[in-house]
Amino acid sequence: MSDVHSTPPSSNPSLKTVCLAAYGLFALGFLTSGVFAFATLAAVIIVYVKRPDAAGTIYASHLDWLMSTFLWSLLWLALSFLLTFILIGWLGVIATVVWVLYRLIKGFLMLVDGKPIGI
Repeated sequence: MSDVHSTPPSSNPSLKTVCLAAYGLFALGFLTSGVFAFATLAAVIIVYVKRPDAAGTIYASHLDWLMSTFLWSLLWLALSFLLTFILIGWLGVIATVVWVLYRLIKGFLMLVDGKPIGI
């Protein structure tokens, strides 16, 4: 009987599908400027629920990448919002938006290629 953690990435399409859905939901909430914020929250819930199942696979790195992206972007957007009162916060918002887009695109492309993503 083979161990789940030693299976090649292509033998577990359900985790790949979960990761694709999480990237898609995160992007939907983010790209609609929070109009569909529930989608990003759903992605975060999926990541938390599926992280134990993905342990030892390439998909664990993607789930960690998404969670890290969410938490850091939340921090930077909150700080940027506070700094908008002195008119420099918009630079932080723009930088955070570009950074999140970069991370979503990079992570998605690495997932489609079947590669883990370095954190």
